Amino acid sequence: MRFEAVLSDGLATARRCTCSYCRMRGAVVVSAVMHGVTILEGADSLTSYRFNTRVAEHFFCSRCGIYTHHQRRSNPNEYGVNVACLEGVSPFDFAEVLVVDGVHHPSDTGGRSRQIGTLRFVKLDEEKT
Repeated sequence: MRFEAVLSDGLATARRCTCSYCRMRGAVVVSAVMHGVTILEGADSLTSYRFNTRVAEHFFCSRCGIYTHHQRRSNPNEYGVNVACLEGVSPFDFAEVLVVDGVHHPSDTGGRSRQIGTLRFVKLDEEKT
């Protein structure tokens, strides 16, 4: 499957979430505008999953199981896109990734989205490995 995405703010919105689904999935995501995800190839293999409140729709490839993107619950006018699916981008390209509190989701608490941590990736010196 191949797709393209128009990102809201480039890679600046990179984040992880602690909700039960995202915690197990482990993806780093960035935001894309609502009509900014276009499936170029393999649309027939794209399937989706909704859980809990059924607001967010999570898309993945039915052949390989890779999560590609999701319609966000906190902002249904945006998609979250798996950075590992973007050509030339790896989750390990980010020295730090913001971690947001998905367990206490703003749609449930009436509050605002909040950062609860930072995930850091420190590359080891090649001579030490």
